[in-house]
Amino acid sequence: MHNMRRKDRQLEENEIKVILEKNQYGVLSTIGADGYPYGVPLTYIYEGENIYFHCAVEGHKLENIAFNSKVSFCVVCDTEILPEQFSTRYQSVIVFGEINELSENDKEKVLLKVVEKFSPEFTEKGVNYIKAAKGRARVFELKIERITGKSRK
Repeated sequence: MHNMRRKDRQLEENEIKVILEKNQYGVLSTIGADGYPYGVPLTYIYEGENIYFHCAVEGHKLENIAFNSKVSFCVVCDTEILPEQFSTRYQSVIVFGEINELSENDKEKVLLKVVEKFSPEFTEKGVNYIKAAKGRARVFELKIERITGKSRK
């Protein structure tokens, strides 16, 4: 893999973790059997050095993951256009790794963490929702192999 070109903008590991913990959306990029890349925005949780996401039981990204489980995941935040400088202020993280589907046991634990992150005041309702929708969702773990962070402040 390539090294970061702009070392002066490289983020420290602790800064990268904060970005992944505090943000809600990222873009998962996969490659399909047809050779085309596919980037899809999704909500995620960052827990225990891995990224987790849930989705429907079928779809384009799942076909691509079945073809090649190596992916990248990008989060961009704190953006601001600086018109007078012809530039942008931002922070970004790119993760490279491999995706695996979770077992039923682990799936429920992660879905509960999703509820806790995105709907903390509705945990009880969320638990009932998880039980009712369990068969209609798949949950995946992105095991981080390499991670980079960059910013312009």
